[in-house]
Amino acid sequence: MAAPSTPISPLGNPFGNAQLLANPYPVYAMLRSANPVFTLPLPVPGPGVIVLTRHADVEHVLKHPRASVDRLRADVVQQFKDRLPVQLLGEEGGLRSMLLLDGADHARVRGLVSKAFTPRRVATLAPHIGHIVDTLLDAALAKGGFDLMHELAEPLPAIVIAELLGVPPEDHRQFKEWAATLVNSLGRAGPLARGADFDAALNALLDYLRGVIARRRADPRDDLISAMIAAQEERDALSDHELLSNSLLLLLAGHETTTNLIGNGVLALLRHRPQWERLRAERDLLENAIEELLRFDSPVQATVRVPLEEIAVSGHTLPRHALVVCGIGAANRDPEAYADPDTLDVARANVRHLSFGFGAHFCLGAGLARLEARIAFAALLDRAPGLKLASEELAYRPNFLLRGLAALPVSA
Repeated sequence: MAAPSTPISPLGNPFGNAQLLANPYPVYAMLRSANPVFTLPLPVPGPGVIVLTRHADVEHVLKHPRASVDRLRADVVQQFKDRLPVQLLGEEGGLRSMLLLDGADHARVRGLVSKAFTPRRVATLAPHIGHIVDTLLDAALAKGGFDLMHELAEPLPAIVIAELLGVPPEDHRQFKEWAATLVNSLGRAGPLARGADFDAALNALLDYLRGVIARRRADPRDDLISAMIAAQEERDALSDHELLSNSLLLLLAGHETTTNLIGNGVLALLRHRPQWERLRAERDLLENAIEELLRFDSPVQATVRVPLEEIAVSGHTLPRHALVVCGIGAANRDPEAYADPDTLDVARANVRHLSFGFGAHFCLGAGLARLEARIAFAALLDRAPGLKLASEELAYRPNFLLRGLAALPVSA
């Protein structure tokens, strides 16, 4: 089976069609079988873009000490930097967060922020998260039929992370709208393109966060933004830029993946009804089921790394300064890593998925995401045991990397 040979524009989105958004996994399987280290046929000089689809290769690169998270070090990104969102570039950029930092800088910022996500602190949030879930479900179930994304999957993690950071409750919906615009506009335009709607939403959100930071400087509270300000002022632990960019990162990353975990997971269970019924009967499987749902349909389909030296994978060499796309969704369906990988099995043993990444940049909020999902799924199983899809005609949001549904109509 030959790998795709159609040229792909570096400024377009090769995964932008609805059919592929609905089910990318057969394409992953084709690439993995034909060419697991696949160089995209881009009309650019230099190392270009390389896509990895095997579990072992993706894991190896994610943990490699010489694989940088700073995509600006990739030759292809430098070649098209004039078309990137300006906020991605330079020290004044609004998105230069710990997500794009390596080594000591990453460890310094992550060490500070991680204090808000320790297992003990996350566990204390369970009763409040349960209250939020019950409140949201009270309103949704009263309607009989409802959109699970709009009524539960989207608002729950948005409320939780906004409260952790110190965003006032009355502003939660506005910040969610800005975040959705950012994610959707990048998906439509492609990973190396920019658009007016992206710029407008990002600038509005950054301005809003600057206001929150200013208010917390004057009136500190028990929230994460206040804690970061205190660290900046007491120990000079953060620059102004890092304070702003990491506040933005936490707001965006803190809810997008959990939203899609809940939406993708409910859809998978409803399409595989015996697994839903098994979870109802064997509730002790719920934590394991969440890991399997993360593997089966990952909220994050890919991330990128830039080799700072040659890295060997599967008999190939990843050249310096290539943009390497680590296919998380593909790796999670690799038959060399999982028996019968296209089957959903809530009792699957040893689910070593890569949906939260791997290595130094393993998702900081993984524990919180798991807790929110566990509480949400438990509530649905208890309060809506007969939940079913109201339509099989489902649309996915246009961002291929962050895999999520635009809507999930269900009836209780």
